[in-house]
Amino acid sequence: MLQINTMPDHLHMLIGFRPDENMSQLIQVVKSESTKFINDHHFAHRKFSWQEGFGAFSYSKSHVPDVIRYIQNQEQHHLKQTFLEEYVAFLKAFDIEYNEHYIFKELID
Repeated sequence: MLQINTMPDHLHMLIGFRPDENMSQLIQVVKSESTKFINDHHFAHRKFSWQEGFGAFSYSKSHVPDVIRYIQNQEQHHLKQTFLEEYVAFLKAFDIEYNEHYIFKELID
């Protein structure tokens, strides 16, 4: 784990990852263990659960300092751009085809 930062509706996590490792399995462990921790410690007003799916993007080693700064400054960043706007921008920047029907749902209180 190189950097992590959370917002009310998402988190950014920068990790070192080998090409032969399975991203889906890692995310499954992160989601299940964090869900258990959050619910066991009553950190949410109701039962917590993650939405299905995730986004994963790769960066070269030379970009790591910039990505760390970006993750550290999420609060200021989201004053200018919502998470949904940011996520769609990532998909477009990485030239990933997507169907808006399958993109996450906005956080509802």
